[in-house]
Amino acid sequence: MIQNKARVAVLVSGGGTNLQAIIDAQRSRVIHSAEVTLVISNKQDAYALTRAKEAGIRTEVVLRKDAGSQEAFEEALAAAIDGAGIDLIVLAGFMSILSAWFTDRYAGRIINVHPSLIPSFCGAGYYGLRVHEAALAKGVKVTGATVHFVNEVPDGGTIIAQKVVEVLPGDTPEILQRRVMEQAEWIILPECVEAISASIIARKG
Repeated sequence: MIQNKARVAVLVSGGGTNLQAIIDAQRSRVIHSAEVTLVISNKQDAYALTRAKEAGIRTEVVLRKDAGSQEAFEEALAAAIDGAGIDLIVLAGFMSILSAWFTDRYAGRIINVHPSLIPSFCGAGYYGLRVHEAALAKGVKVTGATVHFVNEVPDGGTIIAQKVVEVLPGDTPEILQRRVMEQAEWIILPECVEAISASIIARKG
């Protein structure tokens, strides 16, 4: 730990808006028991890498095509994580389903944020705008976001926190996606990072 802070790795694939929410929460002291010390992307051109570098956070790129197999890819991820002494792993728009080998290795130490109220609109194939398209197609009146522990089942781990967001007349998937981010994801994800990190520190004594 850095000065009694949990070391956090954030795994990304895209723009990194949830990563930015965590970085901003560190700056505002919403997160004070943790520090993001590593950002790993499975996409070379992910803008999240730029966000990390601008915040002075170490970055690594691990590509499945270079690894040659999912097993080798996950072993490379684990090597980077273990080498950095990471306490908590946050999946923030990480577009790769992880195997039981990986999730068991870090059981209780990997969290993810999903843009719906699990168990609605979740699981394999539900990501990005697809989640919000499905919510609008179903005609739900509320949606939201869920932070959960990660296991080998997509969106199948224990729920940690949820926050409800109202669906409004005239919503498009893009408008709803933005509201869920602003009113739910960017609030509960940093809160959970702080709470879990504080618990990790307490256990370590």
